[in-house]
Amino acid sequence: MELLEHLAMGFEAALSFQNLSYATIGVVLGTAIGVLPGLGPVPTIAMLLPLTYALPPESAVIMLAGIFYGSQYGGSTTSILVNIPGESSSVVICLDGHQMARKGRAGTALATAAIGSFVAGTVATVLVAAFAPFLSRLAFQFGPAEYFSLMVLGLIGAVALAHGSILRAIGMILVGVLLSLVGTDITSGGQRFTAGFPELFDGVEFVALAMGLFGLAEVIGNAGGAAHRQLLTTTIDGLWPTRDDLRRMTPAIVRGTSLGSVLGLLPGGGATLSSFAAYALEKKVSRRPRSFGTGVVEGVAAPEAANNAAAQTSFIPMLTLGLPGNAVMALMIGALMLHNIQPGPQVIATNPTLFWGLVASMWIGNLILVILNLPMIFIWVKILSIPYRYLYPSIIVISCIGVYSVTNDVFGVFLMAVFGVVGYLLVQLGCEIAPMLLGFVLGQSLEAYFRRAMLISDGSFSVFVTRPLSAALLLLAAAVIVAFLVPSSARKREEVFQEAE
Repeated sequence: MELLEHLAMGFEAALSFQNLSYATIGVVLGTAIGVLPGLGPVPTIAMLLPLTYALPPESAVIMLAGIFYGSQYGGSTTSILVNIPGESSSVVICLDGHQMARKGRAGTALATAAIGSFVAGTVATVLVAAFAPFLSRLAFQFGPAEYFSLMVLGLIGAVALAHGSILRAIGMILVGVLLSLVGTDITSGGQRFTAGFPELFDGVEFVALAMGLFGLAEVIGNAGGAAHRQLLTTTIDGLWPTRDDLRRMTPAIVRGTSLGSVLGLLPGGGATLSSFAAYALEKKVSRRPRSFGTGVVEGVAAPEAANNAAAQTSFIPMLTLGLPGNAVMALMIGALMLHNIQPGPQVIATNPTLFWGLVASMWIGNLILVILNLPMIFIWVKILSIPYRYLYPSIIVISCIGVYSVTNDVFGVFLMAVFGVVGYLLVQLGCEIAPMLLGFVLGQSLEAYFRRAMLISDGSFSVFVTRPLSAALLLLAAAVIVAFLVPSSARKREEVFQEAE
């Protein structure tokens, strides 16, 4: 009964004209960003962070969330029609979605993606509403030692589930943690790693870091790309799937939704890993695995359902524990911190309108996706023909204005430029940037909880293993490390990530 009252409060907030407008803007903008190859939710949210500073917290988070799960759907459009993923979680959909389009079934593939997206989003929203309050109440039992151990587990999970070299992912997380230590020591008042720049006394500005590593680095990386993209077709018909298609896609959507909902909760999981794993699972359970890659509807339904389910369940640990599971959730924490809201178990109690309004807006946003996107498919087809050289100057200008509006000095713009070049070089060297952002976001909290735990225990490290919950979390972290050091597990991990290659 209490849950229904909270949901009623959430829908009242989400259906207000202001929040409904921002939800629609977020979903439409997210779909457009997902359609454009080379862009994605992370650089887009990074660029729009400064603009949300003037919005009420509820409207800001609702719009950014709409961009996130809107982009999950939008990326499937370009994967199906052009065989170029709009963003990383849509890579797998290229395999069967584009083959369906080549057979004249582009409309069916797009409708399958829309249905899978809506069903998964609806189920995931129910899970967020049901489990987030329970997890939040559990988190109130956490002390400094438990929070430190939880963050260690989160960072190790992000390393283990990172795509690519685990060693490089560890390096990126450590770099992010070190960057978070730049500035004034909150205990001694001394300056750390500022290199004599007074602008760094308050630490590295999150917006400059995020927009440099993701927004500007994406521009540099894509500026030399193809000016035009060849469309397979400009006419879309036969949108509604056949009865046989519905029969085959239904169990795939159920499995994809279930898998994505679980993986979205894991540190480092998120939409990309979920879509890859769902495709691999579907291929394993299919009676005709060799038909995958030739245009089967299950190959579109499962990964599309998985990435949308994961996109929404990843909000649970971010809101209730303050633990970002992926780069987008790290940016969401940054957006909340711009509004002086600290994610964690107190969010539901102190900002119930924000939390339940966000939950309600997820369902509304998924409904908007279905209502708007299929009729607007012809607009997305036209957007695909825009040359990238017309887009990147606007992105650079928006980024510079955004950083300056937050930092109020030119140093922040130069800092963004430096991080943009660094981000581009790291990508060229095969390093993932997302773990670095996770390390930066969690670094200050990691240090603060460690210091508090040591003060409580009079400097004894035993506090981390004598408290049962803290010890259990550290044991789980150790188990994750051991599991991924075992050669067979390492090979399985590589198979999941290479399934779509």
